Amino acid sequence: MVLALALVFGLPLLAGIVLMSIYNRLVTLRNHFQNAFAQIDVQLKRRYELVPNLVETAKAYLEHESETLERVIAARNAAVSARQKAAHQPGELGSMKALSGADAQLTQHLGRLMVVAEDYPELKADQTMKAMMEELTSTENKVAFARQAYNDAVTGYNIHRERFPNIFIANSFNFIPAQVFEVDSDATRQAPQISFD
Repeated sequence: MVLALALVFGLPLLAGIVLMSIYNRLVTLRNHFQNAFAQIDVQLKRRYELVPNLVETAKAYLEHESETLERVIAARNAAVSARQKAAHQPGELGSMKALSGADAQLTQHLGRLMVVAEDYPELKADQTMKAMMEELTSTENKVAFARQAYNDAVTGYNIHRERFPNIFIANSFNFIPAQVFEVDSDATRQAPQISFD
């Protein structure tokens, strides 16, 4: 009789504790990756704020390169928009892919601007330009570290979410898989290499 009562009350209680534990762990891991994205967001915002200043400084020297400058600004504006959307839905597949693509485009156009800038000794000698390039390079490094922390947090969340029996609880409570912040190309994986020496 005691054993039957223990089974009747004990098994549902144990199942409830397991359910609660899995649910709470999913919430914790989701909050970790969302916080990690917030760190990326801070660095990307800083990066995107530097770009107009960089273009304005370069504009004085690159009169015949207006198309290059316009492409950098257009890519920057697209990246800002993608960053804002991703910030509202960190980890969501579409927003993370859009951010990755927009950021890759900006990196490509910034690289083109740096190649063009190499042909202008006055621009290379400009102290403001040098300072901004150092700040941009530093920010690129911070973005890379923040991206790695975010991707690690997303991977941990996804692994926990996909384990058995967690997957059933995750699906029941709408814990969707999170998307890592991928880098599309080898060029994007590295900060732009600038040498104004």
